[in-house]
Amino acid sequence: MKKIVVIFLVLTILSLSGCKGGGYTMKQTIQIASPVFGNGEFIPIKYTGFGEDVSIPLEWNDIPDKTQSIAIIMDDPDAPFGTFTHWIIFNIPKNKHFLSEGVPQKPILEDGSKQGRNDFGNIGYNGPKPPSGKVHHYHIKIYALDTILNLQPGITSKAFFRAIKGHILAKGELIGLFKR
Repeated sequence: MKKIVVIFLVLTILSLSGCKGGGYTMKQTIQIASPVFGNGEFIPIKYTGFGEDVSIPLEWNDIPDKTQSIAIIMDDPDAPFGTFTHWIIFNIPKNKHFLSEGVPQKPILEDGSKQGRNDFGNIGYNGPKPPSGKVHHYHIKIYALDTILNLQPGITSKAFFRAIKGHILAKGELIGLFKR
């Protein structure tokens, strides 16, 4: 009984002092938004494979001071054969707080940002183009990283997630919907 009380007291003291077990600490949240749709709202057809298929304009804030670069990935976990990646862009300069509509489908952009290969097989953004049926949820995830990623353009989502592991200072998410 004494052991249980002692363990309980130690855990209580640690939790009150802000210490987290296992080396994990709560990450700050980045506020990410788009001027063309709100979180949980439908993505306008212009930004889909049924429209102009130009990238969605994005804005963000609340980036931690120690950030070295920003990275964004957009995917669809509702795709018929598993999560489908629509966009990977990384090494976005830390002082940048937006991406304009229509980011060029180039491996390396003028500001030094690099783009990965999406699951359509293309570099850069390709928007929603789901099969007929249910509503799909498009997760646009942003990460503030403590490093500039030493990766080549054209990486896959698997390589992207492997590279950012252990480097995430903060993250945020915007979810858009689309149905054919």
